[in-house]
Amino acid sequence: MALQARETAYCPYSGFAVGAALLAESGRIYTGGNIENAAYTPTNCAERTAFFKAVSEGERRFAAIAVAGGKAGETPVEFCAPCGVCRQVMREFCADDFKIVLAKADGVQIHTLAQLLPQSFSPANLAK
Repeated sequence: MALQARETAYCPYSGFAVGAALLAESGRIYTGGNIENAAYTPTNCAERTAFFKAVSEGERRFAAIAVAGGKAGETPVEFCAPCGVCRQVMREFCADDFKIVLAKADGVQIHTLAQLLPQSFSPANLAK
């Protein structure tokens, strides 16, 4: 589904299409594509698009996310890992064992959030 979600990407500036498929613990899957902006900083990554869709619909618990990215119009041949901002958004809602699946045309890699965001800052750091 992450590979298919790339088709929704709006990437006229970079030409780099990313798709994400987020699995909520409820079983529902939320997809997202990256959405670029001419001013660059308002750009939103596919992973955050999927998370924000899910959270805006009431989801708060997640099991895994799949991410695929590469040159728009071409099948991804390299793995595309989430950026640091997306990893931090994942940490807001997910535990260290949250699964991050990196997908390309001929395979996948599976990582945990703890592997991709070690020594993370989380809501627990703000607990009183």
